[in-house]
Amino acid sequence: MSDEKNDVRLIWSRYYSAFVPAPAGPGFFDRLKAASGAIGGIAITGLLCGLMLGNGIAHPLLVAPMGASAVLLYAVPASPLAQPWSVFGGNVVSALVGITVCRLIPDPTIAAALAVGCAIGAMSLLRCLHPPGGAVALSAVLGATNSYMFALVPVAVNTALLVTVAIIFHRLAGHSYPHVAPKPAAAHGTSDPTPILRTPSEQDVEEALSAYGDALDVDAADLQAVLHDAEMRAAERTHGTLTCGEIMSRDVIWVKDNLPVDEARTLLHERRLLSLPVLDNAGRVKGVVGPLDLGREGEAVRDIASEPYVVHADTPVAALLRPLTGGGRREAIVVDEDRMLRGLITQTDLLSAVALGA
Repeated sequence: MSDEKNDVRLIWSRYYSAFVPAPAGPGFFDRLKAASGAIGGIAITGLLCGLMLGNGIAHPLLVAPMGASAVLLYAVPASPLAQPWSVFGGNVVSALVGITVCRLIPDPTIAAALAVGCAIGAMSLLRCLHPPGGAVALSAVLGATNSYMFALVPVAVNTALLVTVAIIFHRLAGHSYPHVAPKPAAAHGTSDPTPILRTPSEQDVEEALSAYGDALDVDAADLQAVLHDAEMRAAERTHGTLTCGEIMSRDVIWVKDNLPVDEARTLLHERRLLSLPVLDNAGRVKGVVGPLDLGREGEAVRDIASEPYVVHADTPVAALLRPLTGGGRREAIVVDEDRMLRGLITQTDLLSAVALGA
């Protein structure tokens, strides 16, 4: 009986998830900002259109599909369907299609169906698919619009103003719009991504999307970034119980901050080291010196040392995955509460720990 109840519960959960998707936006505050942006966008668009066309403030000139465009522009600005060309091109192209169908087909029912279908086809071909465009095409038919001026005023004017306000709003809100998928810069200034970001590749993601069978409202580059982040979080969770104190080297070669640079160079070369912690007279870690630092001008290592990446013995090893695999750091220096040196973890130490713990 218990198994039957669990099966019923599982089936109900699947149906519920299908009909009630996750909320748009990362959190309540983001959804509140989206609502505020839509209020401002529609209000400014209506007021400016009213003033520009001589109707006055009390008579804004708006078409209903702008409300649907506002939902995409302000609630899901990263969506491919909400980018400037998608919004502007989708609405204007659909208006032109709707007007053309209205002029050619006298039957309103047939014209309405053809207008929406042809608008979808035209938007797809022109890479400006925008769901509210279907409503624009339908509005042209239901309004028996025979003049192509409808595509310019109010559709093009409404859309241009709405997109302009959206760009300003998202810049002020700190969002990326027009959206560009985040692409972490390689630490060495090359075109190759850091090793941790090489799988899955963007081509892998695009092929997976093609094989999925259904169109997803997500850009391949955005999906790739989300997958990388999810993989890193899974790795951090998997290795979360291992601490830095368990894998660190305790017999660490270090130098004082007043050591001449030439002596530090010799020590790095003779011991085949990639980094030397730099300590002050009290034994506190003040920096780290590696081969790249030797090219700087200075007499003592304190003059050329880089800012160290410090952790504590109880820091989870998982916390080192991002900084030590991103190409910007070669080591983590383990210190106590007084910043006294306790150990050193290199990229090799991390690789060994992850491989053995996998």
